[in-house]
Amino acid sequence: MANKGILGLRYNQDHSCFTCAMATGFRIYNVEPLTEKLHVGSDTVGSVSQVEMLQRTNIVAIVGGGTTPKFAENTVMIWDDTRKDSESKIVLEFTFAQPVVGVRMKRDRLIVVLRNQVHVFSFPNSPQKLYTFHTRDNPKGLCDVSPSLDNELLVFPGYKCGSLQIVDLSTTEPDQSSSPVTINAHQGELACVAINPQGTLVATASK
Repeated sequence: MANKGILGLRYNQDHSCFTCAMATGFRIYNVEPLTEKLHVGSDTVGSVSQVEMLQRTNIVAIVGGGTTPKFAENTVMIWDDTRKDSESKIVLEFTFAQPVVGVRMKRDRLIVVLRNQVHVFSFPNSPQKLYTFHTRDNPKGLCDVSPSLDNELLVFPGYKCGSLQIVDLSTTEPDQSSSPVTINAHQGELACVAINPQGTLVATASK
């Protein structure tokens, strides 16, 4: 059963579904009642390290990984499951110079996390990179974004050990310098970060 291992788990933005990135492809489950919504095998997508679902839509972001990847670990593939054949289901590709360690989505933004950078793109129509934020080494791809339209907060590690950066995407202008708010949350390295759906509370844990 080792080759069927789970490589990543993620809830969608309202926690009504979750994705399962696996050595044998990926699956999407409905939470209540617990039922499988989508099953895509490794013959189609290879082994997958990350899958991010956009709300309850047919759009998911996929990053290859594991032992038998079909997609490069430095590329985010946007998959539209309403398309008929597997080749046409891949509607967008975003390729980077380094491996992708995290992906988050909002209805109008795609956030891609590298080990030392967080890139924010407009999405899904005519995607453009809006801004890049720099972080300390972030091998776990720690990052979260609020799905709220009232508090469009993006959070990720800061430069200092245990620190957290907070960005308000609604007030950040493309191509303009913007200094995120930094909170010195812990003395040790961050291990986990999450933001509530309303964008009013952030939770962190250290290692």
